[in-house]
Amino acid sequence: MEIKDYIRDIQDFPSEGILYRDITPLLKDSAAFKYVVNQISKSIPKDIDAIIAPESRGFIFASAVCFNLNKKLILARKKGKLPFKTFEIEYQLEYGSDCFQMHIDSLEKGSKVAIIDDLLATGGTISAIEKLATNFESEIKHIAFVIELLNLNGRNNIKCKNITSLIEY
Repeated sequence: MEIKDYIRDIQDFPSEGILYRDITPLLKDSAAFKYVVNQISKSIPKDIDAIIAPESRGFIFASAVCFNLNKKLILARKKGKLPFKTFEIEYQLEYGSDCFQMHIDSLEKGSKVAIIDDLLATGGTISAIEKLATNFESEIKHIAFVIELLNLNGRNNIKCKNITSLIEY
């Protein structure tokens, strides 16, 4: 299956000069979505304990992979979205800063984890989650994306080098 056939390009979204890779056509096609989830599932090491999903599109793919692999789903959410005590990490964006949080009881010390998100651009989101996971003394064993934007060199900003991207632009 050619996954790129299910990714729509939107010019000048969310702002002028940006070419947005829209995954909604992929999500509305059950066969394509199932294919992507199964491909990501195959890339995940068998010895991981949990999968971390960044808000918000990471939730979609990571939850389905967790279901496939019978793994724990850990949410990395924007500040103020989690009801229990949290660890948090502030990180820089091109246009300011943001913050991710995880519940303090999300992972057991020494857990082996994977991170799944829809898109790798600059690597800032994943780098922040890697730092956040250090609160649990976790080992990030693998990171998986549906899409990778190669010209932004996001891999250079990620410590884990075991990375899978299903499609590249």
